[in-house]
Amino acid sequence: MAHEIILHHYDTSPFSEKPRVMFGVKRLAWRAVTQPVIMPKPELVPLTGGYRRIPVMQVGADIYCDTQVILAEIETRHPTPPVIRGGDWAVNLWADRLFFQTTVAVVFGEIGDEVPEAFKKDREALSGRPFDTAAMKAAAEPMKGQWRAHAGYIERGVGLDDFLGGSTPSLADIAAYMNIWWLRRAAHGAAEALLDGLAATQAWRERMKAIGHGERSEMAGAEALAVAAAATPAAAPASDPKDPSGLALGAMVAVRADDYGRDPIAGRLVALNADRIVIARENELGVTHTHFPRTGFLLAAV
Repeated sequence: MAHEIILHHYDTSPFSEKPRVMFGVKRLAWRAVTQPVIMPKPELVPLTGGYRRIPVMQVGADIYCDTQVILAEIETRHPTPPVIRGGDWAVNLWADRLFFQTTVAVVFGEIGDEVPEAFKKDREALSGRPFDTAAMKAAAEPMKGQWRAHAGYIERGVGLDDFLGGSTPSLADIAAYMNIWWLRRAAHGAAEALLDGLAATQAWRERMKAIGHGERSEMAGAEALAVAAAATPAAAPASDPKDPSGLALGAMVAVRADDYGRDPIAGRLVALNADRIVIARENELGVTHTHFPRTGFLLAAV
C-alpha cells in the first residue's frame, strides 16, 4: 500500500535502531525490507539514486535518507505521542557524531579481528579511509574513557526522571540509546564493563529496550520497488524563499553527505528549507522524491 511505512534496514544496523524504537514509542505498524550490509544493494539504489547508507525510509514514491529526516517525517505523520521536543535535535547530533564515533572505535577495537575482508573493503569505499584494525585496537583503550564520559551524560540526565526528556521517551533518548544498544550487541563484555556503576543508565537502557519496535512485518525488496513505481510523490513541503544557497526550485542539483558515503545524488530541486532538501528523480520507477536533512548534507547546482 502506498501509505505504508517501509524501512530499508538490517537488524544489526545501529542507526536503524533509532526509527525502530520510534515505531515502538508510537506503536506503529511498519514493513521491513532487509537490505545487504555491504554493496551491491540492487533493491535500494534504484530508490535513492545512489545513496547507500542504511536506514532508508519509504512511503510510496517518497524516499527519506538519513535518520534526521526519517524521524522528523515519522513525527509529522504520527504526532501522538509526541517524541521530538526542546533541544532534542542538538542531542541527536551529539549522539550521531561525537558519541557514535567513540562507539565505533570501541566496537572495532574489540571485534576488529573478526571482521570479514569484504566488510572492510566496503567500509573503506564508504568512508574513503583505510579500515585499519591495528589502529582501531590501539585507539580503543583510550576511547573507552571517552565512551564512559559520554555515557555519564545519560547517567546525569536520567538521574531524576525515567527518561532524558522527562517521564516519557523523547528523541534524545532514542538517539543516545542507539550507542548503548550497538555496543552491547556488538561487544557485550566491553559494554557491561563500561556501564558498571552507572546504575541509572542501566535501568534506563532496560526501559528503552522494553519499548520494542512496534508492529513489524517483512516485505521483499522487489515489492517495495513496485510500490514506488505505482505511487505518486506527495506534495513537497514549503520552501524558504530566502534560503542562502540562492538555488531556485526546478534547478538541477546534487546532494551529498558531508561526512562519509559522499556519493552525489542528482535531481531536480522541488523543496528547500532550513530542515530539508527534496529532489525529484525520474528513472525506471517513474518520478520519486528523495528527501535529505539540511544539517550534514551539502547542496550544489549541476
